[in-house]
Amino acid sequence: MNQLALNLVAIAVFAMTLSALLGPMLHVSPAIPAIATISVLGLATLDSFSWQGKGGTLVLDWLASWSAEHRDRVLRHEAGHFLVAHHLQIPVTGYTLNAWEAFRQGHPGEGGVQLDTQELETEVQMGQLSGQLLDRYCAIWMAGAAAEHLCYGSAQGGADDRQKLRMVLAQLPIPPAERQQKERWAALRAKTVLQENWAAYEALVDAMQRRAAIADCTQVLVQTATAQPAVDLAAPVVPSKSS
Repeated sequence: MNQLALNLVAIAVFAMTLSALLGPMLHVSPAIPAIATISVLGLATLDSFSWQGKGGTLVLDWLASWSAEHRDRVLRHEAGHFLVAHHLQIPVTGYTLNAWEAFRQGHPGEGGVQLDTQELETEVQMGQLSGQLLDRYCAIWMAGAAAEHLCYGSAQGGADDRQKLRMVLAQLPIPPAERQQKERWAALRAKTVLQENWAAYEALVDAMQRRAAIADCTQVLVQTATAQPAVDLAAPVVPSKSS
């Protein structure tokens, strides 16, 4: 059972336990919270084994989406991936900004930017992954958290991105210390790319918020590709728009 499903079960069980304790005071039959708890556990088990946790992901993401800050963080996180991928010439094939959009497009998780990873997967399977290609993907994976750091001073997302990066590095003959160094370097490179293209990033955020097509988002980046002043890291960047 994945972590999202476990969280949902924990919340449900707590609520049912509380209702069982308060039931006599409210004249509620003990059978009601018992049946509800069994039903929730059954659905969570079914979700985990039959739907690979997609139901729990959809429910929790829907609950989180009521927060405007959460929606804005997700948007800016994914825009960071998109911009750095474009800058490093890795094709973006799609993007989603919530679990429902990802589910409708047949992608797992809570949303994200989809990349053309055919070249990367081929080289990894052959054991001939070039350092340049690896560095580009590492920077892209770290770009979402880097964007959050620039906008908010901290990152709430990015755990899955770091896991992807570490899984790829684990398949290569790279010492653990060098893997950590590559991860730090990738984060720094992603942040630098975002800083140097901040106007393009803000324009991309606006386009993605409108759910613009990939071609339109790319055109926005091309049109705003002029060099921009570096962002002052003395304080987090305040997002210009929030919804």
